[in-house]
Amino acid sequence: MTRLSNRKSIVAALLAAGLLASSPVTAQVSEWQQRVAPEAKGTPKAPPQKSQAAPGAKAGVKSETVQAGRAPTAPMSGAKTPSGSARSTLGPTTAPNESTHAKGAASVAEAAYEAFEQGKYLTALELAERAASLGDPQANTLVGRIYAEGLGVGRDYKKAAHWYGEAVQLGDIEAASALGLLYAQGQGVEKSYDEAAKLFEAAALKGHPQANYNLALLFLKGQGKTENPVRAFRHMLYAAERGVAEAQYDVGTLYTTGTGTEPNAFEGAQWIGKAAKAGHAEAEIEYATILFKIDANPKDPDHQEQLAKQRAAQKEGFMLLRKSAERGNPIGQNRLARCYANGIGVEMNLVEAAKWNAIAREGGIEDEGLDKMLARLSRADRDKALRAAEEWRDRSLIQ
Repeated sequence: MTRLSNRKSIVAALLAAGLLASSPVTAQVSEWQQRVAPEAKGTPKAPPQKSQAAPGAKAGVKSETVQAGRAPTAPMSGAKTPSGSARSTLGPTTAPNESTHAKGAASVAEAAYEAFEQGKYLTALELAERAASLGDPQANTLVGRIYAEGLGVGRDYKKAAHWYGEAVQLGDIEAASALGLLYAQGQGVEKSYDEAAKLFEAAALKGHPQANYNLALLFLKGQGKTENPVRAFRHMLYAAERGVAEAQYDVGTLYTTGTGTEPNAFEGAQWIGKAAKAGHAEAEIEYATILFKIDANPKDPDHQEQLAKQRAAQKEGFMLLRKSAERGNPIGQNRLARCYANGIGVEMNLVEAAKWNAIAREGGIEDEGLDKMLARLSRADRDKALRAAEEWRDRSLIQ
């Protein structure tokens, strides 16, 4: 397979290079979500309210298109995260005229948050338990988070569920979302999608983005809620608009497949692009594929302008694949190797192609076509590529 110097159809070339999928997007939804994302700028829209499905809505979602997914790898959020997420509640924690008792609880709670942000988890736990005994809702949530994540103590989901439950009774929105996640996954409590749905909905109706996302997953799968892709889409969109990368990717998928909304390939691509720019692993590869599909028709009068856009899109796609590859995604590594091998979005460099091909192979991605192409390299170049691959692996282990 050689580089094409005069491409009449870049799409055909990319298909031949294995960089484009020949079938429609059927990406799965991401995962249960609990990390607090920054609020979007501007006046926030009200969260989706209870409503009936729109007339003519799709009856369901194909299981291969949308699935609930795996347990989260990101830290669960409590009252306040190291990134500075704001505390929030389902309702006011104290009356306008706060008592001295309430002020004291808040003061101890603030000290607990500061210790938590500094990584002093045992100190944070001690202070949070004291503030919780004084009735601070978010302090209960913080204790729950420390036990849920095993920060400074042994991980104990049962204790986490207890403390989250106390916080929910006191009206904390983060606790409702976190406890809902434990019920959805059966961690520390008996698994119950019905209970998860109640908690997610309570938090979602108060505008919690991750609770909206998780509630959308339940509507999609008919777990704890009657399957309703229209309502799922509304909750997913709400979370996506507020910066939840997983929701942005999934909204793109829902638009692309016409699940819960009218099919709209353009909107789908836009949302997948937003997720990619936010660092969502699957979205990076998906959006790079979309960018590689941009073509320039040599018969159009504005061909040169189209060609410039095409080259810019290919370069952006290449950069996304490189970002994915550097973070250790074997699929991204394989696609990056093909970019280098075919000079797509970057100058052709067979040594770099061989390097990333070797790294991808170690990650479980076999590519017979690329192997055959790179077999023509000289022994010196193959050795150079393998040394570069080894150096990359060594660096990745210490980062």
